Amino acid sequence: MNKVTQPIRSKKKIDELLTYLKGKNYRDYMIAKIQLNTARRISDIIRLKVSDILKDDYTLKKYITIQEQKTKKISRIVINQSIQESIQDYIISQKMAYDDYLFKSRKGKNSPITTTQAHRIFQNAAQALNLENFGTHSLRKTWGYFCYQETHNIALIMDVYNHSSEKITLRYIGITQKDKDYMHMLIKF
Repeated sequence: MNKVTQPIRSKKKIDELLTYLKGKNYRDYMIAKIQLNTARRISDIIRLKVSDILKDDYTLKKYITIQEQKTKKISRIVINQSIQESIQDYIISQKMAYDDYLFKSRKGKNSPITTTQAHRIFQNAAQALNLENFGTHSLRKTWGYFCYQETHNIALIMDVYNHSSEKITLRYIGITQKDKDYMHMLIKF
């Protein structure tokens, strides 16, 4: 039986993952970095092009606009400072053209890696770092988990994920009984 992927619940573990990926392959690091900061599905991340990030004059756009492959809904995601600091360096160091995919496959002239390849990349990292129940949805879930820990704004997180109920979102981001217990112990009257 397949186990449900889980978010990473430790910032130290997130840093370890990013450091590991950056040491292995800059492209793989950037996939993780962008997924962590945008909360998008891997199928949407791998289809991003330079033109989705940069304007014609090669300056950064303020937003990434994505038509989600699964839902066909349009999402507009602000390019936060963490992505800003990394993305231009990545594009320049990889000598990318305006119409290039950000995460090119080694096969074909200008095609993105596949979700299967992204899965393999994350599985190898999970094995190397001893991350349990880690997969291509884990970083998307990690964003939601930390957003919830910071804001407790489940309605907004639910909207970002296009979920139909709070219960689905809480289960998706891996909120456990331990997290609920902590909140009950924290609030005292």
